[in-house]
Amino acid sequence: MGQQVDGPDQAHRRPAGVSDATVEALGKLSEALECVERARGHLYSLHQLIGHADLMLDDAVELFRSAGHPELAARVEGDLLGRNVIAGRWTFQIVEDFDDGYYALFRELDRQARDELVGGRRHLYEAEMKERRRSPGRPGHEARPAEG
Repeated sequence: MGQQVDGPDQAHRRPAGVSDATVEALGKLSEALECVERARGHLYSLHQLIGHADLMLDDAVELFRSAGHPELAARVEGDLLGRNVIAGRWTFQIVEDFDDGYYALFRELDRQARDELVGGRRHLYEAEMKERRRSPGRPGHEARPAEG
């Protein structure tokens, strides 16, 4: 079994000379990116749900025809099936624009800020919070996994 070492690993220690304000600002930027990551997941959910709904319209059209409602079947088929979700775009295009634009820039600025200010270290704010909140020496409160 490995030996337990106390304190955060080197990748989660603040470099010398970095201020509390800088760590807090990087933490807030990271937290904002995490919110965007969640929003991105919802965007992909929208993409998949709309796509599934559009494919289900094939069945609805056929069922309306079979039930003797050819005019309604034709309206659903002609006006709704395959329709753009927003002007000129299906959801895959929305996802691509989001990923290539806003999301890519957000991730790049987060990475640049970390590279420039703390040598690329991630989650310094959280690592320091963990150190403040944990109870050293207590089971389940280890700073990091045992080495071994």
